[in-house]
Amino acid sequence: MAHIAWLGKKSPFCGNVTYGLSTTAALRERDHRISFIHFDTPAASLGWPDLTPTGPASEAVAAAVDPGSSPEVTLSYLVKSQVYTIPSPGAQRELRQSLERLRPDLVHASLTLSPLDFRLPDLCQQLGLPLVATFHPAFDAGLRNLSAGTQQLTYQLYAPSLARFDRVVVFSEMQAELLERLGVRRERLAVIPNGVDTTLWTPTPLPAEASTLQELRQRFANRRVFVYMGRITTEKNVEALLKAWRLVRPTGCLLVIVGDGPLRPSLQANGESDVLWWGYEPSQAMRVALLQLAEVFLLPSLVEGLSLALLEAMACGAACVATDAGADGEVLAGGAGIVISTQGVTTQLRTLLPVLRDQPVLTAELGRRARARVEERYTLNRNIDALEQLYAELTDLPMAA
Repeated sequence: MAHIAWLGKKSPFCGNVTYGLSTTAALRERDHRISFIHFDTPAASLGWPDLTPTGPASEAVAAAVDPGSSPEVTLSYLVKSQVYTIPSPGAQRELRQSLERLRPDLVHASLTLSPLDFRLPDLCQQLGLPLVATFHPAFDAGLRNLSAGTQQLTYQLYAPSLARFDRVVVFSEMQAELLERLGVRRERLAVIPNGVDTTLWTPTPLPAEASTLQELRQRFANRRVFVYMGRITTEKNVEALLKAWRLVRPTGCLLVIVGDGPLRPSLQANGESDVLWWGYEPSQAMRVALLQLAEVFLLPSLVEGLSLALLEAMACGAACVATDAGADGEVLAGGAGIVISTQGVTTQLRTLLPVLRDQPVLTAELGRRARARVEERYTLNRNIDALEQLYAELTDLPMAA
């Protein structure tokens, strides 16, 4: 089995966090040793710039000498958000010292949009460590809106550095084609879609979680629940969803908005009985229950990568409506859901919402097809199988059968 130094995020909550935690947990279940390295120490708490080798990062590594342990290493930072991270000037030194002491077989960086990302190829080459990246930034290959253009610039900025990684994991062929056009050689790209645990994200709750779903059903009795789950930011386009909802006001339906973000204060209206601003939900059990309760899941994003929230909703049997941003349209293609354009989202939803309200047989069938699509293509087991194959190619180590 491999010892993997995983460089990623544990906070604040976002898709990158979910990806890193679920993937490393699954790898541990297959007996791989994971050293999780992440930004979790404000530089001010270390008295920056006077960082010393006895700081939190070094202490965590020193405690990890036991080969059987799975250490967590924290790096110092100046700024950390859902979108990007600014490391402290000492973070690169901390990372190098950590890798020298841990001596992993391989480094897997779930890129955090940080200046440190660009230094990883040189650092790992100097240490003789194979380097894998997972590249998360959302995109819209059609460049149909301003947000898409901004994300395209991110791809252009990262491409020269990604070309120096041993492998770059992306979530769809469209992403791979985009990076290939920007100069990343095809043999360095590995298309490994996101995957979800279909024993957890399931239409039928586990016995231990049944009470949570029952409480929600009692709370929303006799109301059909539509859910949005994600950040409340410009690129997620929640404003367009709210405009459509407020124009239609579907009778007997409730829109539950799960998540938080900078646009919430400007979008939230007082006194709306058919819109519930749930906020950030830290409990995975409650997020599962909300998606199990949802009849329809709505994702109006302008740009995406491959939305984990969408896959989770599909696995829970919700009828899914999403834009064709990123790979989301590919996921729902062929009848697994309803795909709309990133252009004119409000107009399209204004037409669809009454149909979804009036056709429960349709939503039930879409939910069944969504679950089947996830089981066919987007399970966490398939994702981990592909990662293990990639790791084996780079390290010559045996992997689980």
